[in-house]
Amino acid sequence: VLKSTGGIAGVTAEMVDSLSVKISENSKYTDEAVKSAEILLLTFTNIGKDIFPQATQATADLAARFKMDLSSASVMVGKALNDPIAGITALGRAGVQFSDDQKKVIKAMVETGDLAGAQNIILSELKMQTEGAAASQVTAWERVQKKFDNMKESLGTALLPTLDKLGTMMSDVLDNPQVQAALENLTKWLG
Repeated sequence: VLKSTGGIAGVTAEMVDSLSVKISENSKYTDEAVKSAEILLLTFTNIGKDIFPQATQATADLAARFKMDLSSASVMVGKALNDPIAGITALGRAGVQFSDDQKKVIKAMVETGDLAGAQNIILSELKMQTEGAAASQVTAWERVQKKFDNMKESLGTALLPTLDKLGTMMSDVLDNPQVQAALENLTKWLG
């Protein structure tokens, strides 16, 4: 997605990974699920790197508060931030309410080219109505388990090249005709 959008968001893969782990450790969602939601958010080209972390957290909180899946919440937040005038209607249907004054201000900001200002109003309202919802659904023990799982995943990823080389070496050794003959003789002897 970063390549297909030409990196317009200014977000790096490392930022996506880091944020997904952080949100995962403080929610019921896996880092893979959060990363999928982030990828959906990145398809909306009006979401820049300054807004992206807040949008990702808002997605997790919105999903938790209104018992939605992360993908649906991500699309809803993405649409609202990409096209604030039309997008706040969908948020309203989901349960996030905007006052008439907020709607007028958002419309005026968009019409005068202040998209960032409109996005900040939307994110502020999302924060006010949903902040902490994702974190409230995870226990302290689940947080510890997630940190441990992420540590195992990091360790496994770091060891993967070495294990791959070891597997190649073992395969080469076992493909050797002399080793195969020795194994056959050992099998016959044991039999």
